[in-house]
Amino acid sequence: MIKKSISASGGENVRIDKFLANQILNMTRTQIKKLFLEGLVQVNKSFVKPGSILKGNEIITFSIPEIDQKFEHIEPEDISLDILFEDESIIAINKPSGLVVHPGAGHKQGTLVNGLIYHFQQLSDINGPIRSGIVHRLDKDTSGVILIAKSNVVHRSLAYQFEKRTIKKEYFGITWGKWKDSKGVMSGNIHRKRTDPTSYEINNKGREAITEYNILKSGEYLSEVLFLPKTGRTHQIRVHSAENNNPIFGDKKYGGGKNKAKGYIPEVSKKFTEAILDFNRHALHAKKITFIHPDKDDELSIDAPITKDILKLQKQLKIINE
Repeated sequence: MIKKSISASGGENVRIDKFLANQILNMTRTQIKKLFLEGLVQVNKSFVKPGSILKGNEIITFSIPEIDQKFEHIEPEDISLDILFEDESIIAINKPSGLVVHPGAGHKQGTLVNGLIYHFQQLSDINGPIRSGIVHRLDKDTSGVILIAKSNVVHRSLAYQFEKRTIKKEYFGITWGKWKDSKGVMSGNIHRKRTDPTSYEINNKGREAITEYNILKSGEYLSEVLFLPKTGRTHQIRVHSAENNNPIFGDKKYGGGKNKAKGYIPEVSKKFTEAILDFNRHALHAKKITFIHPDKDDELSIDAPITKDILKLQKQLKIINE
């Protein structure tokens, strides 16, 4: 992130989003609005709405993703892609864990986008070259199905479905602990942490987030869960699960890593620690997505098989869990 502070001098009686649009010349109004939605703009150290009117004597602090400032050309790379579905409009990729979706700070190469522009001649460019074809994202260590748009028309159609929450998503996860109920709904607005811009938390100032869940298997220490997110906030499932005291197994950012394993008797703690180190990511997989095909107007479901590393993890944990 590039963090800057500027004076609002000259912005008296002006909306802050309009004021910033004149100050940050290489960003569109849409991109600036996104900064507000992600909690990256503060006025006198307080979060504000994009329509807030300035008095002209404030100090405005904002953070801009570094990649948006630097990248105009993305280098094509011959990255192997597991294609689950492809036609003239859409590509569905089975993203492996460890693969970053698009270039960003610390990940200038070796991303899904680098592979996409190598393998495909036509991709949507609504969000610029660093997000060619990208309609939605998965976290680096989350595996599973991700949709790619070949044209801007298709991109807009899919984005509209995401916005209206008509796209159905299913995630498989392994979490710590037993859940109180066999199924239910987790809700809580999600906001970027002020102390760590790479993490999120439940905060009433954040954006609405809703996750339904069904417990598939419950054990002594761990549970297998089907998550059905109704919104698509960053780290949503991980944050909601952690808030429910059932963090995703292996998710060190949200309390599901090695430190969680230390809370058990030594022999159990040792086995959990070994499994976490061997697995080396969080146990979350985007297993299915269902949507209306933009061109054919038919419902289409695409499944991504559970990954080999999760299947191996299930076997490792089964003996401990039972």
